[in-house]
Amino acid sequence: MSIIKKVIGDLDDKREWKAMEKRANALPSEYRNAYNAIKKYMWAYSGLSDWKDISRIFGGILDLFEEGEAEGKKVTDLTGEDVAEFCDELVKDTNTWKDKYRAKLNDTISRG
Repeated sequence: MSIIKKVIGDLDDKREWKAMEKRANALPSEYRNAYNAIKKYMWAYSGLSDWKDISRIFGGILDLFEEGEAEGKKVTDLTGEDVAEFCDELVKDTNTWKDKYRAKLNDTISRG
């Protein structure tokens, strides 16, 4: 891995993220506000660590919101009333930072 990529990250991933943020900013306020609140919750509590999972999850939310907006639905029609539960379901089968740290701890102890 090049030092530049290590320091600033993958530029393709950054471009993809910026494109998703542009899509989010184009949503009507109800959806945009919900997306930003979900994003904040996901970053704070989910511990997502893999770009493929991050891209898939946030891209899927944007797809869902764009379709729901086109059909005239409210956000909670799509997510359910318990939006945190909706978010938790999206990440239940993903690797998180916690999973990585647990594996590292267990590996360190087993070698010790």
